[in-house]
Amino acid sequence: MLVICPNCRSKNIGVIGPEQYYCWDCFIELSVQNNMLHLHEVEMDGSLSSLDDLFSDEERRVER
Repeated sequence: MLVICPNCRSKNIGVIGPEQYYCWDCFIELSVQNNMLHLHEVEMDGSLSSLDDLFSDEERRVER
């Protein structure tokens, strides 16, 4: 599956786990559930903050 970052449109995506990815260009974490990308910013303390509200469902939909 080719994942493209909806934030920066980069294809420079690394796999960090099953259905979990990391964009090396804008430093956000992406996970896939039910064919939808969920985007998170990694905070300084290691916690995750959701960025889903910044993108439409269409922008987050994954085509398999």
